Amino acid sequence: MGGVGKTELALQYALRYQDNYPGGRCWFPVRGLDLGIQVVSFGRTELGLTIPDELEFKEQVRYCWGHWPEGTVLIVLDDVASFSNDYKQRIKPYLPPAESRFKVLVTSRQRPGASYRRIDLDVLSREAALELLRKLVGKERIDKELNEAEALCEWLGYLPLGLELVGRYLDLHPTLTIAKVQKRLEKKKLAAKALLDPTAEGEMTAQLGVAAAFELSWEDLKDCPEAQQLGCRLSLFAQAPFEWSLVEKCVIETEDEDDWEEEQEELEELRDRVAWPTANRSLINRNLLQLTEQQTYQLHPLIREFFLTKLAQLPEADSYKESFCQTMVAVAKEISYTPTRDQISAVSPAIPHLAEVATVLTDWLRDEDLIEPFTGLGRFSEGQGTYDQAEPWYEKCLEITRSRLGEEHRDVATSLTYLANLYQAQGRYHEAE
Repeated sequence: MGGVGKTELALQYALRYQDNYPGGRCWFPVRGLDLGIQVVSFGRTELGLTIPDELEFKEQVRYCWGHWPEGTVLIVLDDVASFSNDYKQRIKPYLPPAESRFKVLVTSRQRPGASYRRIDLDVLSREAALELLRKLVGKERIDKELNEAEALCEWLGYLPLGLELVGRYLDLHPTLTIAKVQKRLEKKKLAAKALLDPTAEGEMTAQLGVAAAFELSWEDLKDCPEAQQLGCRLSLFAQAPFEWSLVEKCVIETEDEDDWEEEQEELEELRDRVAWPTANRSLINRNLLQLTEQQTYQLHPLIREFFLTKLAQLPEADSYKESFCQTMVAVAKEISYTPTRDQISAVSPAIPHLAEVATVLTDWLRDEDLIEPFTGLGRFSEGQGTYDQAEPWYEKCLEITRSRLGEEHRDVATSLTYLANLYQAQGRYHEAE
């Protein structure tokens, strides 16, 4: 889990026990980076090694380890993403030799195999969380609002990174009460610049802080993967309210009426009473999954971004996107050339999500469905007389069909027809021709 202090613990260990490593301490961040390249670069620039160019790359790495200064060495591999095939390919071949003088310390959000000596970190206890706030904000200030501080720690889930973010903010704003800060947090002010600005030392960034803080809720759902998957699928909707019926159409695949009702009930249970409450005593009540006055739903914008990153890691991501696109294509096909007021009202909630498909998810549209989101959006605008809004959708439709399907495809001709009809409706007869 992110935000519990793995990197900080490794850093403090390296500093506290530096005398135990006369051969040096070397820190390698490995998430998204190549360990072998870092080792060779370190050998050349920091150790002053002259590595023979004729050696194969793996041999160059071995050369570095073989010519490392004498004495016990601490090698820190920070933020290993996984211990699966990626680890075996990008990290394991470049590890130091199995000699007692090389000590390797690994930080990771994933649990390694049984062969590793492991220290599991968790969120802080109530007492430790309060003590951290006292160190950041001041003992007198925390003890003066002790009940409010306890409530704040609980709201943050005792997550060290979340506590540090808020603690630094309180320290920078000495006139703010803790109750006032919690009120801002409860109103989803975690996205506010004041809460997420880097410190004077430049140690923190907004994206890392928010993502790590929300990791706690994600981790709480580990025993209910269906809820995690549902969160990921909800992130495909645009940052706008959506009707739950659209979610059902995306998720439920059966056509049998009895089976549909059963799965519909299970999905509602998952949403409202079983899975979501385990994330943070109800995401809906915490304003993470919002239930609007219109009885539609909407994800908090930062939670949506968080779920999108999780979606990218799922093997089912492509199928989820394809299902979402097909659902929205069905909506687009229902938009008539001359929609009535009632039809416009009925389809309006889906328009932002149809636009999301047309702007972000076109790669997951089937060729036979490619024009549907664009022409549906165009008809929706044209039917209301907003020709200036319809034209860009028809133009984009023509552009993407030409690019993906080829000039001779029938949908290119269809796109041209839509544009011509629009121009004619506007009296732009020369362009229509």
